[in-house]
Amino acid sequence: MLRSRFRRLAAATAVAVVGLGALTACGGGGGEDETSSGPAKLRFLSLAWQKESLQANKDLVAKWNAEHPDIQVEYVQGDWNSVHDQLVTSFEGGDVADIVHYEASAIGEFSKQGYLADVSKLLSDDFKGQIDPGVWDTTTFDGKVTGVPFLLESQVVIANKKLLDAAGVTVPPADGGWTWDEFQANAQKLTKPGQYGVAWALKSPTNRVLNLALNYDGKFFYTEGGKTEVKVGDAEKEVPKRIHDMLYTSKSASPEALGMSGADTLPGFFGGKYAMLPGSVSLRQQMVEQAPAGFDWVTLPPIKGMSAKQAANPQTLSISEDSKHKKQAAQFLEWFLNPTNMATLAKGDWLVPTGKQANQELVTLTGGKQGWDVAADSAADLTVAPFQKVDGYPEWKTKYATPALQQYFANKITLDQLGTQLVDGGKQVLR
Repeated sequence: MLRSRFRRLAAATAVAVVGLGALTACGGGGGEDETSSGPAKLRFLSLAWQKESLQANKDLVAKWNAEHPDIQVEYVQGDWNSVHDQLVTSFEGGDVADIVHYEASAIGEFSKQGYLADVSKLLSDDFKGQIDPGVWDTTTFDGKVTGVPFLLESQVVIANKKLLDAAGVTVPPADGGWTWDEFQANAQKLTKPGQYGVAWALKSPTNRVLNLALNYDGKFFYTEGGKTEVKVGDAEKEVPKRIHDMLYTSKSASPEALGMSGADTLPGFFGGKYAMLPGSVSLRQQMVEQAPAGFDWVTLPPIKGMSAKQAANPQTLSISEDSKHKKQAAQFLEWFLNPTNMATLAKGDWLVPTGKQANQELVTLTGGKQGWDVAADSAADLTVAPFQKVDGYPEWKTKYATPALQQYFANKITLDQLGTQLVDGGKQVLR
């Protein structure tokens, strides 16, 4: 998920942690836009942290302020490592920025507590129409849209082009990814002594598995009559079984990669030990920055089952319910996230813009190189997943799903035992 990615990487940056006082809105309380003789003043809490992204955010705010003297936006620097606790304190104290940057899976609790404004009536139909309904669903809670989704993270495959060519494996087009059967068959072709076809980095397997399970309509969480329970049927078992088969039947996947993160696999990948790395679309940044000179890599589209659907957990921009300038905040958001600006922001973060036109502009901006054509095309298959709407998911994931999946992928329990543990964990958490 996005939050884990940024928590891991943000520690390496020099981004200063914003103090609670910096989150103070320009006069909390009240829900309606106030009228005054001076310009409307908004505070924008941004979590941008990468150099290019930081500059893009600050430049856009400066450009807005120069062009809109009646609505002035103050850029406030936040930090992914601490923002959740800061927001809890700030919302409860009534002192929060007018516009808050976060992610879909994290704003639900604030939305349900009434801290975030419903933006569905504040934004134009043209703007809303640029983003697919399935992505809007990720920021819809109890019928209210409380976040504007703008950056996505899809799962793709990074491959060593030289090894693919040597094995006679053809790179699929950006809009035509391999089926799971084709992916497994090609991994087998790419396996030989001293070389595995694929390295599945499964140190934290739960999000990856539940994300890809949507390829086969695997939901895991089912709600009926107001009660949610975990079910593990054939659809939910399909992806874990295929990964397990690659590890222990065809032996085309490296067992040693199981305890690794995506970054941990890079030395072996660059050294020719693994031919393919399934992982986040943002992994392309590390390819550009860390690959040895002359290393030829390509980005392959998401793998397909019954579909290529994956869970979407977009970065979001929300408007505080306490903001006195909701209409002006929405006006800024529509400008800040227009197609050209959204493409610029996505490029700075190596992620996928939610807007359809922004995707097109991003491909034009980059010439589709460095996998940007694949990244942009992958947005069409990202949608809300059942686990993203379950309040008990974090506890189920930590206490039950992750240990059970790690045991299964280590070949210590059977597929049926995995299912039993996941279901039993659901009974403990979803009461």
